[in-house]
Amino acid sequence: MSDSLRLYRTIIEMLRNSQVRFHDMRCLITFAWAIVGVLLEKSVHLSKWSMHRIGEVQAASKQRQFGRWLKNAKIIPAEIYRRLAQTAFADWNGHKIYLALDSSSLWDEFVLVRVAMIYRGRALPLSWVVLKQQSTMVAFEKYKHSLKEAAAILPKGCSVILLADRGFDDNDLFCAVRDLGWGFRIRLKKSLRIHRVSKPCLSVGRLMPAKGQALFLHKVWITDRQFGPVHLALAQVQTRNGYEEWAILSDDPTDLHTFDEYGLRFDLEENFLDDKSAGFQLEAGEIRDADALTRLGLVLAKTTLYLVSTGTAIVTLGLRSCIDTHWNRGLSYFQIGWRWIRHALAHFKYLLPFFWLEPGSDPFPVFASKRQAVGPIASLFALRLEIT
Repeated sequence: MSDSLRLYRTIIEMLRNSQVRFHDMRCLITFAWAIVGVLLEKSVHLSKWSMHRIGEVQAASKQRQFGRWLKNAKIIPAEIYRRLAQTAFADWNGHKIYLALDSSSLWDEFVLVRVAMIYRGRALPLSWVVLKQQSTMVAFEKYKHSLKEAAAILPKGCSVILLADRGFDDNDLFCAVRDLGWGFRIRLKKSLRIHRVSKPCLSVGRLMPAKGQALFLHKVWITDRQFGPVHLALAQVQTRNGYEEWAILSDDPTDLHTFDEYGLRFDLEENFLDDKSAGFQLEAGEIRDADALTRLGLVLAKTTLYLVSTGTAIVTLGLRSCIDTHWNRGLSYFQIGWRWIRHALAHFKYLLPFFWLEPGSDPFPVFASKRQAVGPIASLFALRLEIT
């Protein structure tokens, strides 16, 4: 049996176990072959996918099939992905979940807005939309449905906290998140005004403390619409790129841990990197249509779930040393999953036909080197003095 066919049968089994339904069986088959193409080629080029699809027709015909699938208006990514993701996270009921909301530019022509679940150093896509615009500043009306789509996937009983950068500093977003019953840790712009009881109204920038200090404000109101009461954590945080002014809006009373929570948002940037240069080479593709790119996002999201799920299983089962040369885990679960698939195909090993995504903290945190493994984990922050 060829590698392509073996991998295709595994993907089809997983899709059927998740009860994924298309309006036409041929769309399900094409979807599975698209995932196979991405996994084997690390590319979104349809011509490369066509080389792996089994069939007697010419490669150009196979490529056109993929193209028609991406432009098929009857394929609604959110509806299809909901079943997949609900299966993947079925055991997460009652757990604390961090979601990240962020955007990424594509060719300075499109903007990808994504809501993703933070998971062990990466982020797992839950919902997304591709918009034809140059600016990564996106109006709330254009992505608000993505929040509802993400909420429809999550198991009941989960404690959810949304993380977002200052590009999503929007009173409508604050209200929508509160209405969903989620918590939030959102970075604010310096110009946003803070209302305090019996104290003058000041902008965030005027309240920012000196380097090495942190300021925590409890029960304040923000914006001219006076959203609140909420809590703030302000500091000039020392990051890898130097000092940055962080003003974090929270629904819970703030402390130093608030900065750590907000820092989890950067795991979504790693997910965007996996889409691009570190994984699927999205920006090397030739698709220039917002709807087609949104459907392509369905292929990449399912592939990401499969790779991270496989990586999680391999580490948990103690098989990481077969494909990772580090003494301690030195690769992301995403990359471990990819290496295992290639290893399994080359050596006739097992391919995972179901999801394996364990809730809770990571029992095997990643270390880039042995020196890091034996030393303390470096903090992203360098705050020496707390001001109340």
